[in-house]
Amino acid sequence: MRPESFAPNRFKDKVAIVTGSGQGIGFATALRLGLEGARIVIADLSEESAAVAVKELALRGIEAVPVAGDLTRYEAAQRMVEVGEAAFGAIHVLVNNVGGTIWKKPFWYYREDEIRLEVERSFWPPLWCCRAVIPVMRRTGGAIVNVGSNATEGVYRVPYSASKGAVAALTTSLANELVDLGIRVNCVEPGATDVQDRRVQRNTRPMSAEESEWEKQFMTLIEKEGLIERFATVEEQASVIAFLASDEASHVTGETIGTGRRGTGLRRILGFIP
Repeated sequence: MRPESFAPNRFKDKVAIVTGSGQGIGFATALRLGLEGARIVIADLSEESAAVAVKELALRGIEAVPVAGDLTRYEAAQRMVEVGEAAFGAIHVLVNNVGGTIWKKPFWYYREDEIRLEVERSFWPPLWCCRAVIPVMRRTGGAIVNVGSNATEGVYRVPYSASKGAVAALTTSLANELVDLGIRVNCVEPGATDVQDRRVQRNTRPMSAEESEWEKQFMTLIEKEGLIERFATVEEQASVIAFLASDEASHVTGETIGTGRRGTGLRRILGFIP
């Protein structure tokens, strides 16, 4: 991240919780907010990943605390908020980043337990975290940014796609309820993003030969679906999240912004640009 690409004081005196921030978009967002002045609560399922992330932020002069927990459970969301408030006295920003596809395959091949796990992973955490943070955030006002997905228009991820559609609906309805409390709620919908190597894999179960083939088919599909041909970087996703969380977006609420638009350009259709 180039020094001129961020505003060092945009989040001065602010406290931000970023869920799933041990790696990927979550860590990039925590770093971005921290470089711009925020104190950070690193919330992650993995205690080790959270601790490593805090150490990496400390090397950049960013104050942060870790909290590990399973955010598919409300008590973990409550504890996350309690840890943040105890450490820093307030919560001004919540970025609901936890979620992500576990399996990629046609819907009719999903088992019942797999469908439940997909929904638990990608819908319950933002719902619980929003519920847990509102009583604290209403004292100061603030911003919630939910991370959805352009998978709502995709294939091979129906349980995940449905969950991310619910996240967009949560954004719209909650924005209406919270506007008079000075709390804004917005959503980003990333597409294919290069997250590099993950410290913790989403699926630890070995894939069958059939599942490996579906995975290859899925990658072929997403490599061709983006309006911008290359994958986004985690820093590019973090920059939009940071904008929505900042006072620069103080008149923006209830919005869902696509940061991975599907489509195709003239060159891909015609083979040339007229």
